Amino acid sequence: MSCWDEPLSISVRGMAPEQPVTLRTALRDETGKLFRAHARYRADPHGELDLARAPALGGSFAGLEPMGLLWAMEPDRPFWRLIKRDVQTPFVVELEVLDGHEPDDGRLLARAVHERHFMAPGVRRVPVREGRVRATLFLPPEPGPYPGIVDLFGVGGGLLEYRASLLAGKGFAVLALAYYNYDDLPKNMDAMRMEYFEEAVNYLLSHPEVKGPGIGLLGISKGGELGLAMASFLKGIKAAVFINGSVAAVGNTIYYKDETIPPVSFLRDRIKVTKDGLLDVVEGLQSPLVETKSVIPVERSDTIFLFLVGQDDHNWKSEFYANEISKRLQAHGKEKPQIICYPEAGHYIEPPYFPLYKAGMHVLVGTNIIFGGEPKPHAMAQVDAWQQLQTFFHKHLGSKN
Repeated sequence: MSCWDEPLSISVRGMAPEQPVTLRTALRDETGKLFRAHARYRADPHGELDLARAPALGGSFAGLEPMGLLWAMEPDRPFWRLIKRDVQTPFVVELEVLDGHEPDDGRLLARAVHERHFMAPGVRRVPVREGRVRATLFLPPEPGPYPGIVDLFGVGGGLLEYRASLLAGKGFAVLALAYYNYDDLPKNMDAMRMEYFEEAVNYLLSHPEVKGPGIGLLGISKGGELGLAMASFLKGIKAAVFINGSVAAVGNTIYYKDETIPPVSFLRDRIKVTKDGLLDVVEGLQSPLVETKSVIPVERSDTIFLFLVGQDDHNWKSEFYANEISKRLQAHGKEKPQIICYPEAGHYIEPPYFPLYKAGMHVLVGTNIIFGGEPKPHAMAQVDAWQQLQTFFHKHLGSKN
């Protein structure tokens, strides 16, 4: 067993010298959907194969890719995203070694099953229903206090815990926060009231196992946009990492006390259809430079920022948004934020080894759209981004007291 974000060493022994083999992986998600990858290899002169040293000769990927059999997995059902719903159970990865280079015809030589867990041993999972707050708090094994982080996902709604549970294994107290379509929260996103998020921040700050004086924010996509609003309006947020977020309100109005930020206009005539019949919506939002009333007032924030950007993001213009945020901050005498750009990475930059979700359903658009990214560079971006955000949070929030 291992944690999902840890690299694996995969090796095979007992083959004939230089024997051609195919390695195949399979994983079923919690709905029963199958994800698979395969790659062709050749054993060394001793009849051994170590994926850290042997390049793949083709298949789902090629070249020296020790973790390719995981990140290159594709769903049997098109446009299906690999998501972990229950972090208390592992994903089970099945690995098969087949004779020859035909992935479907080869004789089965060996088989192994490996569990990939989402909670490191001893990590504590605490469901939270405090006032209006609906969340799950993940705490490292030993008593704290630990640096605290609020973790926000995008427009899928509900409560996703897999990023928070993995981060708790790295020495953080992480609050996976739901904000709509979960429990007794609103069913839709028509209005986003910052008072709800303020309650969550205050809950985390006052927790005995969370060290102050400020906490961190981690948000992707819509979670990045809402996190930016939190950092702009709320106190107590010291450091924030946003993955492919927006500088403006999108799809709904943001409220805080007597202030409102209306969403940017949706420009239907600018949406393209790809040759595969998918929508490309990257040009579909009005520029916040045109509709300035929709811009989140980030210049009010004293938070330290890190922006992680996929340069092939087709959900929206993440790189442009990050640069606009940087300009606004600097124009108001604030520190220039760190921006890390990943070429050929798409919208959903997840923890390491999640397969690329290149296209699929967009809840707000109501159909399948292209999210962007190429499998190998996207996989590399996920590994790097995971290290970058941990380093950033430890630097600015500290470690356990």
